[in-house]
Amino acid sequence: MKIPETFYTDTNVLKIARKLIGKVLVTNMDGVITTGMITETEAYAGITDKASHAYGGRRTTRTEVMYARGGVAYVYLCYGIHHLFNVVTNIQDVPHAVLVRAIAPIEGIETMLTRRNKRKANSTLTAGPGSLSAALGINKQHTGTSLLGETIFIEDRGIKISAKEIVAKTRIGVDYAGNDALLPYRFYLRNSEYVSKY
Repeated sequence: MKIPETFYTDTNVLKIARKLIGKVLVTNMDGVITTGMITETEAYAGITDKASHAYGGRRTTRTEVMYARGGVAYVYLCYGIHHLFNVVTNIQDVPHAVLVRAIAPIEGIETMLTRRNKRKANSTLTAGPGSLSAALGINKQHTGTSLLGETIFIEDRGIKISAKEIVAKTRIGVDYAGNDALLPYRFYLRNSEYVSKY
């Protein structure tokens, strides 16, 4: 079942980031379906979060989509190489977002291997935000895409993840955020091989 808009418009970004663990991210690129179970996320709490692109109310051409009503994609280019896929959450004008950092592949693995120029499926295929976006065919042109549509969406397939299976840790690569870099805003599935390596 496709996740409804009410899931994304919840005002608690940490709750959403945690609840996304176990949900299935789906892309349909020109009729080619690829899917994976979300195993790692990071929450970004908008204008009060020094690690967020919208900290202090910053609004740029790139970040404007973060101020949309929850339920759209925010995709940006990192280091000029990696496309990173984020889920915009909360109500209009509250720029919360959740970075999806890793997935465990389910469907379309051969397509993922081709997109990633790999021969064998292992954790490096989709562990890490740049890797998963490449494997699923997500790039900067998809920023602003509705997650209620048919191109990129998230499904609840009834996968049960207990609270004790989810680990909360600090986020990765946000040292510039001072004390906010120490916040336990990253969530991942305990014992999963599909988690960012750093």
